[in-house]
Amino acid sequence: MSFKGFTTEDFNVFKIQGLEARMEGIQSQIRPKLEQLGEYFAPTLSAATGDEMYYHTAKHARRTVNPPEDTWVAFANSKRGYKKLPHFQIGLFQSHLFVWFAVIYESPIKKDFAETLLNNQDEILAQIPEHFVWSIDHTKPDAIRNSDVDKEKFVEMTTRLRDIKKAELLCGIHIPNDDRLLQDGEGLLSEMDRTFNTLLPLYRYASGIYASHESI
Repeated sequence: MSFKGFTTEDFNVFKIQGLEARMEGIQSQIRPKLEQLGEYFAPTLSAATGDEMYYHTAKHARRTVNPPEDTWVAFANSKRGYKKLPHFQIGLFQSHLFVWFAVIYESPIKKDFAETLLNNQDEILAQIPEHFVWSIDHTKPDAIRNSDVDKEKFVEMTTRLRDIKKAELLCGIHIPNDDRLLQDGEGLLSEMDRTFNTLLPLYRYASGIYASHESI
């Protein structure tokens, strides 16, 4: 695939005022690149996970007033949707590109996944590189570097995931909007691929729990 990466103009779409105008910018400028990434990584992730993965590009269909502050393509092992499933994401806020593994608030396995994380925290923290980041809310650009996540912070994030209905947990990377890597298409694809491979253990924990949950 010939992928050219992302430009300053792509990130500036999120400066456009008004729902319709910003959605036009997302649809014409960013979504075609996310579709490219979806087509590229769906078979790659299928091979890596052993599950048939499908990509879902954000449509923002429920929005009627406020323009989106980010947009993304998600990967999950269902054609019908991804929000209830353990999934991967690639997307943009105005400030950065993100590449995530995610279990978000709609997932029915949050409690069991949180317990698994708590029981394997030493191994997980050792596997995640220091520059990776964690998020507890996919709708906000904020994140905490793994180098700043000690055992106490990890327990805080995972117990929150277990005990709070709207809680989420995501892990991955942020690439600032001025990083030259973003305009190096081949280099960016390689970085995304490395990121997904690093996150595979988290996916395997979660997908195993989901499979058990569905069989009950």
